[in-house]
Amino acid sequence: QVQVAESGGGLVQPGGSLNLSCTASGLTFGAYTMGWFRQDPGKEHERVSCINRRGDNTYYADSVKGRFTIPRDNAKSTLFLEMNRLKAEDTAMYYCAAGQACRARISEYNYWGQGTQVTVSS
Repeated sequence: QVQVAESGGGLVQPGGSLNLSCTASGLTFGAYTMGWFRQDPGKEHERVSCINRRGDNTYYADSVKGRFTIPRDNAKSTLFLEMNRLKAEDTAMYYCAAGQACRARISEYNYWGQGTQVTVSS
């Protein structure tokens, strides 16, 4: 059974940093493109970032470019999202997803987790 689990969310002040982690079990982690999405209540999921299987090609939404990075550790089946210079508009539930390519919609991925809440507020 495939399980995808996000962790590391929390409350942080504007300008601060937060690191999210995503572990995946029950699948060959290195065979999947991995992505991070976020969602505000009542809105659709927004693709934040994704990284290819080898980790040598990445995508970032314009809203996070230069502030977020998406490393992965295939040996530990773990994906990360390093978030810096956080803004109030980064507040959302963050989801990790595993799929075949860096698609724009989370529904186009094979698996995703339950999410971890990030709140940026003073």
